[in-house]
Amino acid sequence: MEPDTAPPDATQPATEWVPVRWTGPEVRTEVVVLHGHRLSVRIGGTTGPVLVLLHGLLGSGASFGPALDELARTHRVVAPDLLGHGASEKPSGDYSLGSLATLVRDLLVVLGVESATVVGHSLGGGVAMQLAYQFPATVERLVLVDSGGLGRTVSPALRAVALPGAEWVLPAVFNPYAARAAARVLRPFQRLTPPALAQVVAGLATLADAEARAAFVHTARSVIDVRGQRVSATDRLYLAAALPLLLVWGGRDPVIPVAHAGELHEQLPGSRLVVFERAGHFPQVEEPARFAALVADFVATTTAPADRDAAWAAALRAGSVQLPLGAADSTTS
Repeated sequence: MEPDTAPPDATQPATEWVPVRWTGPEVRTEVVVLHGHRLSVRIGGTTGPVLVLLHGLLGSGASFGPALDELARTHRVVAPDLLGHGASEKPSGDYSLGSLATLVRDLLVVLGVESATVVGHSLGGGVAMQLAYQFPATVERLVLVDSGGLGRTVSPALRAVALPGAEWVLPAVFNPYAARAAARVLRPFQRLTPPALAQVVAGLATLADAEARAAFVHTARSVIDVRGQRVSATDRLYLAAALPLLLVWGGRDPVIPVAHAGELHEQLPGSRLVVFERAGHFPQVEEPARFAALVADFVATTTAPADRDAAWAAALRAGSVQLPLGAADSTTS
């Protein structure tokens, strides 16, 4: 792990493993090298429960805005830029939910974090659910914020990325020249730009980089096709029935409809659902104080299951059927 303020003679990463240092409520950025790739990670807090915050498509750890700083006052927070996003490396490779979830698990192992409450926004919600599925002991609670992976519907703009040739069209729209021109036009309006729009503008600006564009296309196509979202967790969410779950949604979300949250809340009656009626796709930046207080209250008033691996296995066995020998053949004849 390479801190952003390494001593002058530290030309190489330390060879001896040390856990993350919880040095105070100020959020700092560190670089962790995982499997040869540099991962940018925001870390903050001194004591309290650990929160892992996972951003959405085209986002970064900064996508949680002032809410991240607020949560770091009373919790320990870890907000990585997922591979292919933000300041992290953007290699050619696997950007599926399973791969990203494994990356998050590996990051926590390197940081010395055994388990945490996982907060996932949009794509990050899909990663959070995949993390709970693949590594149930790692996830104490789930907070899904305008999450993907809960239904087909998604905005037409994202479906368009799945169209053949989209990777050839994007460079004509998003390139260094267009980015500089847009920055000049928007600079006078920065203070007037609503926080949610600022998130969108910042995300689109990253597409001026060729590696970021390629990673964006690969990531989007792993979860979206021309008909909408192609990956759904709804058939396996019964495995998380014992896991405390908070759903936070913007009532005016134009990307992923709030109806997805309502349907999941009905499927898992023990879950909590809070709709920010005036917010869009980024409730965590549109109402950061309310969001931080909501997450803090959820953590304080719920208890993680003691043996999550065993609970997951028991739920899987209870929800599965072993057919008698030969029965599978008779059902297809």
